[in-house]
Amino acid sequence: MTYVYAGAAVHLQAPPEQVFALITDWRRHREWMFMTDARQVGEHTVEAYTGVRPFGFLDTMTITTWQPPSLVRVTHTGRLVRGHGAIRIRAQDGGSRVIWAERLRLPFGPLGRALWPFARPVAVALLRHSLRNLSGLLNPRT
Repeated sequence: MTYVYAGAAVHLQAPPEQVFALITDWRRHREWMFMTDARQVGEHTVEAYTGVRPFGFLDTMTITTWQPPSLVRVTHTGRLVRGHGAIRIRAQDGGSRVIWAERLRLPFGPLGRALWPFARPVAVALLRHSLRNLSGLLNPRT
């Protein structure tokens, strides 16, 4: 089974507790995560729909680690997205360092592996874009 990795990091001018609270407020994901609506559907289960209906996909996740305010890990269990994701937050320079990493099993077999070198830069750019949006919510300009 082939896994691929994508990740991004950002420094935010907010304490880890505030960052963790926003990241794990699933209903607010649309505010910062690119084209994604999320909701908690069970004690340890989250569903996220990325796209504009009907063009998108459902990403189901099981929360496997919950360590406020420093770490949340999930296992992606959907039909299209499978693998593991983590967001780690630590205090740094009067704010927080956020690292978002995904280790995913590519869909579509050999075709998915062949396309990954082209898809990876897009995936990383979307992670970075989402983290910049998160920064804007935590550090609004006046």
